[in-house]
Amino acid sequence: MNAPEPIKTSHVMNTYGRLPVTFARGEGVWLWDEQGRKYLDGLAGIAVNGLGHAHPKLVKALTEQIATLIHTSNVYGVRGQEDLADMICARSGMEEVFFCNSGAEANENAIKLARFHGYKHGRNFIKTVVMEQSWHGRTIATLAATGSEKARKGFEPMQDECFVRVPYNNLAAIVEVAETNPEINSVLLEVLQGEGGINVADAEYLQGLRKLCDERGWLLILDEVQCGVGRTGVWFGYQNAGIEPDAITLAKGLGSGVPIGALAVRGPAAKLFGPGNLGTTFGGNPLAMRAGVCTLQTIEEDGLMAHAKALGDHIRAGFAQALAGVAGVNDIRGLGLMIGIELDRPCGAIVTRALEAGLLVNVTRDQVVRLLPPLVMTTAEADLLIAGLAPIIKNFLLE
Repeated sequence: MNAPEPIKTSHVMNTYGRLPVTFARGEGVWLWDEQGRKYLDGLAGIAVNGLGHAHPKLVKALTEQIATLIHTSNVYGVRGQEDLADMICARSGMEEVFFCNSGAEANENAIKLARFHGYKHGRNFIKTVVMEQSWHGRTIATLAATGSEKARKGFEPMQDECFVRVPYNNLAAIVEVAETNPEINSVLLEVLQGEGGINVADAEYLQGLRKLCDERGWLLILDEVQCGVGRTGVWFGYQNAGIEPDAITLAKGLGSGVPIGALAVRGPAAKLFGPGNLGTTFGGNPLAMRAGVCTLQTIEEDGLMAHAKALGDHIRAGFAQALAGVAGVNDIRGLGLMIGIELDRPCGAIVTRALEAGLLVNVTRDQVVRLLPPLVMTTAEADLLIAGLAPIIKNFLLE
């Protein structure tokens, strides 16, 4: 395949290192650019397009909704919010849901939840334990919680006095900081770090963290923005460890491409907020709610969670076989359709080489090839991804 034409930009702010391709249409796990070239999507809009592109059920639902009602504001009732909140709570064990527009906004409101929890209990609890290599968003508060120095650079001073950062997957580190930080009110983490390099938390770690939060009266807040909504083979990543958090944040795959975010809470985190404490103009609009309802229904009706688990196992095994004995492959890991291939060196060049070969992939933490395929990808399509990408990785490492 010939290299795509460079993107011509004019007045768009230069905030992305965009690849030289613009897509015109999609179907299933395939995309076509403006010149008609075809690409296999191994990234799903960064874990957004779980149903792939132009899924017939989603197209029908959104077309009907656009022709009916898009926006009225939260001054009035929105029936779709009731429907989607019921569905989320039934599948997560949560009790209440606040809808917003993005993962960053959901996490921002989760941080506000933790602060408000301390305030309502009359205690000066202002600190949240967060993890190294974490990613929670680009607002000032969520950036302070995020463990990427590259993303934080230039936006200092951060609200670092509100966060205590510890190594990921290390319960002893949290116990240690608890002894010297009496202002801690919560722990915020991803059960599977996406931007951090596809790092999977141990079930025992999460179970111990749940117990620690119970003992100390902290809220356990789990960022499910990237790993939630069926991607790891269950509805939400924490369900792999058999625990119940106090709050979860959702976005990305919940709307199948329509902007959406949600903060869902239970137990001590429920019944805290009242009118005026949280708000949003566009959050929870009828279009986004219809997208969320259709997404959850389709995942359930089409058995996509079990498929995601089986296909993820198949893809990891396929790469393990194709890259066996190749020097420079440090690890192949993940859960369901969150897959990371860690190399021993920076490998950003693989992204453009894959693009030239008609494959959409990503590199995170400089050295981890990240795959987040649509949940609707077939085994045959997964085999095409393995067969196309493995030689690219192998040739890169042999240079």
